[in-house]
Amino acid sequence: MSLRIGILGASRIAESAIVEPAQELGHRLVAVAARDPLRARIFADKYGVDRIVPTYQDLVSDPEVDVIYNPLANALHAPWNLAAVAAGKPVLTEKPFARNREEAARVANAAVTADITVMEGFHYLFHPVNQRALAVARDGTIGDLTRIEVRMGMPTPQPDDPRWSLELAGGALMDLGCYALHVMRRFGEPSVVTATAAERSAGVDERFDAELMFPSGVTASTSNSMVDDDYSFTLRMLGTRGEVFVHNFIKPRDDDRLTITTEHGTTVEHHGTRASYTYQLEAFANHVQHAMPLPLNVEDAVANMALIDEAYRAAGMQPR
Repeated sequence: MSLRIGILGASRIAESAIVEPAQELGHRLVAVAARDPLRARIFADKYGVDRIVPTYQDLVSDPEVDVIYNPLANALHAPWNLAAVAAGKPVLTEKPFARNREEAARVANAAVTADITVMEGFHYLFHPVNQRALAVARDGTIGDLTRIEVRMGMPTPQPDDPRWSLELAGGALMDLGCYALHVMRRFGEPSVVTATAAERSAGVDERFDAELMFPSGVTASTSNSMVDDDYSFTLRMLGTRGEVFVHNFIKPRDDDRLTITTEHGTTVEHHGTRASYTYQLEAFANHVQHAMPLPLNVEDAVANMALIDEAYRAAGMQPR
C-alpha cells in the first residue's frame, strides 16, 4: 500500500529527498503547496505531483494526504510541524528540527501528547555505509574509541539563499553542523569545549568549528563551512588500534567507500549507492504503515538542538 505524501514548499532538496525515493518505492506525491502558486505548478508538473493546494494549512488539513514532508526554511520547520501534528498527520521533517531547543521541545511535547510521529530527516543514519561504520567503531575492531572528526564543507550558496538569513534561522552550524553533532551523539552526549565562528552577516555563521568532549574522555571536532570550493562530508572515528573513515557520509550514493585501518592493514568496503533518502523513506513508511521502530525520535531531536544552542553560545553567538 502506497503512502499519500503532501509536500510543503517547492524546495530544491525535494527532488532527491522525497520525489526520487517516493517514485522508487511506489508512494504517491498527491499534493504540494508553495507561497508562489506558479512555483507550485511548475514543481507539480515537473515531478508528477497530483495537484497543488492554495496554502500550507490546506495541505496539512487535506484528507487525501497521509503524511507531510516539510523541507521549508529552518524557521518554518517547527510551526508547520506543529500544524501537521494538530491535523493528525505524521511528519518527515528536514533538519534542523527547530530554531532552538525550546521550540524543539514544544514540537516534541505536542507530538508525544498526540501520539503523532515527527521524524527529523537525518537520512545518513539509514544508509548501510554509516551503519557499518558506527558498528566498527563500537565492536573493538579499532580498539577503544578515542576521537571523532567530522568535516562538512560546501560551495557558497547564492546571496539570497535562506541559509544566509538570520530570520529564517540560517548558518553553517544549523545547515551542516547539525549533521556533525548528530553523528557524534550516536556515542553519547558530549559537551562543547570551545567553538569559533566566522560570521557572514550579524548572527549568521559562514564557518563554524567546535571541539567537544564526552564524559568518557573521548574527544571530537567538527569543522563546517558554507564557503568552500568543493563539497566535503567526511567522518573519521579513531581508536586505540586503528580508525574508520567514511568518505562521504552525507551523500553515500556519490561515494559509498568505507576505509578501515588497523594493525593488520587497510581495507576498503563498498556499501552500495542506493540513496540514503530512499532508505530513510522506506523506514519512515514502514513505521507509519506497519509500526516498525525508528532509530530517531523527538527526544533525540530536542537533544540535538540543545547541543546546537550550546555550541552557538560557546562561540559567543546567540542561538536562533
